[in-house]
Amino acid sequence: MKDGLMIRAAEEKDIDRILELLVQVNHVHAVGRPDLFIDGKRKYEKEDLIKMMRNPDRKVFVCTSEKYVIGYCMTEMQQSGGGRSETEKKVLYIDDLCVDEKIRKSGAGTALYEYTREYARRSGCYSMTLHVWNCNPGARAFYDAMGMKPYMTAMETII
Repeated sequence: MKDGLMIRAAEEKDIDRILELLVQVNHVHAVGRPDLFIDGKRKYEKEDLIKMMRNPDRKVFVCTSEKYVIGYCMTEMQQSGGGRSETEKKVLYIDDLCVDEKIRKSGAGTALYEYTREYARRSGCYSMTLHVWNCNPGARAFYDAMGMKPYMTAMETII
């Protein structure tokens, strides 16, 4: 892999580092939407990650540099459509993708994304999907650069 980066399946020994990175992700969201996110928290805990890593439909990949985890990508295999008016498709949903804030723009995010895309292709997926918060323009710019296109827009009115 480029510049000493390696992508592999996450292992339980990686959990503490992934938990640290999950706090970074939540911080970005808490700054942008303090009405929805609590700074200093994270969306998963150790037990959640262990279950995820043992679930064949929930692959977690890590990017390492010199044996140190610098990023992760959490995925979930899903079926899309299949109702009366939609075709059924196998889809890989990216639940979360993070690179340590200290080394963003190093190529690690691109390496994780490309590895995950290849995994989806090998798994027979029609597409890869994710949600990106509007309060995270850096993530949106990254996914745009990866060639992703919006296919749906969620909207809200705060009452």
